[in-house]
Amino acid sequence: MSTQSSLHGKTALIQGGSRGIGAAIVKRLAAEGARVAFTYANATEQADALQRSIIAAGGKALAIKANSADASAVQQAVQDTVEAFGGLDILVNNAGVLAVGPLADFSLEDFDRTLAVNVRSVFVATQAAARHMSQGGRIINIGSTNAERMPFAGGGPYAMSKSALVGLTRGLARDLGPLGITINNVQPGPVDTEMNPAQGEFAESLMSLMAVGRYGHVDEIASFVAYLAGPEAAYITGASLTIDGGFAA
Repeated sequence: MSTQSSLHGKTALIQGGSRGIGAAIVKRLAAEGARVAFTYANATEQADALQRSIIAAGGKALAIKANSADASAVQQAVQDTVEAFGGLDILVNNAGVLAVGPLADFSLEDFDRTLAVNVRSVFVATQAAARHMSQGGRIINIGSTNAERMPFAGGGPYAMSKSALVGLTRGLARDLGPLGITINNVQPGPVDTEMNPAQGEFAESLMSLMAVGRYGHVDEIASFVAYLAGPEAAYITGASLTIDGGFAA
């Protein structure tokens, strides 16, 4: 493991941690010394490989199969983490879905699933996790710069779901503050992942909107999350913090 240990002795649960930004967060928090549990929906091989790699490096990891659209599965993932590692200090709500389509054809099924995964699972996981957290607890939601700027048609429901996290984070900061728990919302811009590759069909148009002219790297998001999860970020709560290469500038 890394010599970094700012999270030594802490336990973290990452919703949606088997690939992309989520996997980078899992790896970074483990490298900082945390015991890491993470959920995944379908990517079993990737989840198993990630768990093995952390254990092989001397860390502790637990992959939990859970559909974030299922509230009971989310609650059980929190319970499984607590039972496996003896507590919970950090929750990262990274699970998300992206449904894009013309207004006239956008199905209510896609609309409801967007809300269930991108918003409701955040509330459910936070509610469950807070019961196990003590002074110094950290909750970090992964939103999107699309809460601030949606530059193309068809993304209204997705933008709405990420805007909802802004208000939810602010409101829950009031509930959690007296408990010594912080909650913040990280808003990435376009990041090079399987879902949105830097050489994908949208890449050229998106990069033209960014001040730095490139996609972000998953490790850049993970390092930001690790900072918010650590002791130096104790005075930050209720904030929506954008890391988007100037996409919304």
